[in-house]
Amino acid sequence: MSASDLPAAAAWRHHTVRDGFETVFFAERPDGWTLQGHTAAVEDGVAWAIRYDIIVGTAWHTRTAHILSQSASGSYELVLESDGAGRWHVDGVRTPQFDDCFDVDLEASACTNTLPVHRAPPAVGVRVDAPALWVRAPALEVQRLEQSYERIEVADDLQRFDYRSPAFGFEAVLTFDATGLVVEYPGLASRVL
Repeated sequence: MSASDLPAAAAWRHHTVRDGFETVFFAERPDGWTLQGHTAAVEDGVAWAIRYDIIVGTAWHTRTAHILSQSASGSYELVLESDGAGRWHVDGVRTPQFDDCFDVDLEASACTNTLPVHRAPPAVGVRVDAPALWVRAPALEVQRLEQSYERIEVADDLQRFDYRSPAFGFEAVLTFDATGLVVEYPGLASRVL
């Protein structure tokens, strides 16, 4: 996967869990990438909108994430900052419970699954742990999410990973394109651009 081949923009239709749409814009920086995205959705009868700006370093470790959310219950804002070595501050407060996490995984985003896949895609048959700061929508609560990825197939410029999140008993085969972006996330989203 080559980050230099990322498109200028990508979009996903969210389905099954929620009805919505996500759009993200990619910009290369001297020290990594910026992902600027938006998701608007209706889930369990609640409408919400999320805007995010995520900066990743050249090794695809999340350095900062600024997230804004709005729903009928209110507006929320969250700032996550990392030293790139797995130590985090949440809204300026050091949070050791997130040590050894390198990614931010937004519940409202299919795109954030690209972060661990870009970092060091494993060989076929190798499972890698990728714990993340998981940000819930719409109230932007943050919790540690243990998750793992195992590359199970590479064919026709597509890569398939067995994704697991044991705390939720969730498992799915995620399909990524050659640039490392999710094409199909069963039960969550399908790429449309």
